[in-house]
Amino acid sequence: SLSALEMALGHRRCGNQPLIHHSDRGLQYCSHDYQALLEGNKIKASMTEKYDPYENAIAERVNGILKQEFDIARDIKDLELK
Repeated sequence: SLSALEMALGHRRCGNQPLIHHSDRGLQYCSHDYQALLEGNKIKASMTEKYDPYENAIAERVNGILKQEFDIARDIKDLELK
């Protein structure tokens, strides 16, 4: 997940715009390195308050809309890190 975040930051087009990173409380997102990378890039971390998966339902629905209705993944040809 840290490599994926670094890759996303490398492709970020509007680096001066505010950004919020929402996630569940998975260990990978709570790690010191991950949080430090967010903070170092002035990205506000947002996490579910509890470990209840239903609490994250709205964010997951938004992700689904972006993928399906706005076709944000259309240009992804290879998910391998290079």
